[in-house]
Amino acid sequence: MTTVQAISGVRSAGTRAQHSEQFEWLARAGFIARGLIYAIVGVLALELALGVGGRTTNQRGALETVARQSFGTVLLVVVAVALAGYSLWRLSHALLGGGPQKRDSGLERVAALGSGVAYAIICALAVEILIGAGSGGGAPRATAGVLGWPGGTWIVAIAGVVLGGVGLYQGYRAITADFLRASRTEAMGPAARRWVIWVGTIGHLARMVVFGMIGVLLVVAAVQYDPHRAVGLDGALATLAHGSAGPALLGVVAAGLVAFALYSFSDARYRRL
Repeated sequence: MTTVQAISGVRSAGTRAQHSEQFEWLARAGFIARGLIYAIVGVLALELALGVGGRTTNQRGALETVARQSFGTVLLVVVAVALAGYSLWRLSHALLGGGPQKRDSGLERVAALGSGVAYAIICALAVEILIGAGSGGGAPRATAGVLGWPGGTWIVAIAGVVLGGVGLYQGYRAITADFLRASRTEAMGPAARRWVIWVGTIGHLARMVVFGMIGVLLVVAAVQYDPHRAVGLDGALATLAHGSAGPALLGVVAAGLVAFALYSFSDARYRRL
């Protein structure tokens, strides 16, 4: 067997697995897990904006919130498995193609790769919490480590530009309703379609804000060589809370993150896999 034949065989096996019923169910469970994380982050931030408690948190904080519930360990195991499924689904699209028209562009594959890696990291955070390992440290600690590398300033700055680009892409998807391309719109009734458009648009606009802020502050951290300027999701929300518009802007963005959670739950049913 030649190398080309071996690669073709592996690709064929991967494609069959990608389109199996079990893999589809695992991927759809991943959308629910993604929605759960955004719902927790958004609700806690919204409570803070309304002055009824709450706090700004990130993906790790959302997972820790799950772990503290009744049967939290069982719930977190389920979430970790679902996140692994979502990550594998995105990585399979990056490596094998796919998407709503079964012909992902190069940019779509790069986006799928980034998403797959990001959710693999979140899945690893869930596993860390389950086994009681790791203490986090947040974006400043991670940025400080990278700044110490040869060329670290450039790496951090490029990461910031990339995240800023992701934010702009989220805005593009919101304005054009591009996210509908990946949905089984033919399975939606008129009310469901309107619902998906509303929560999808608002949710992607909220993601535009937080990704854009994280990207800009990473660039600032690189330029000023100050890792404390770098923030994650929780830091971006805290920055909004302490801005001139204060709780009002935080409340709007937090509501948008809840909307994205609802969009993710809708994706679990209507996403074209």
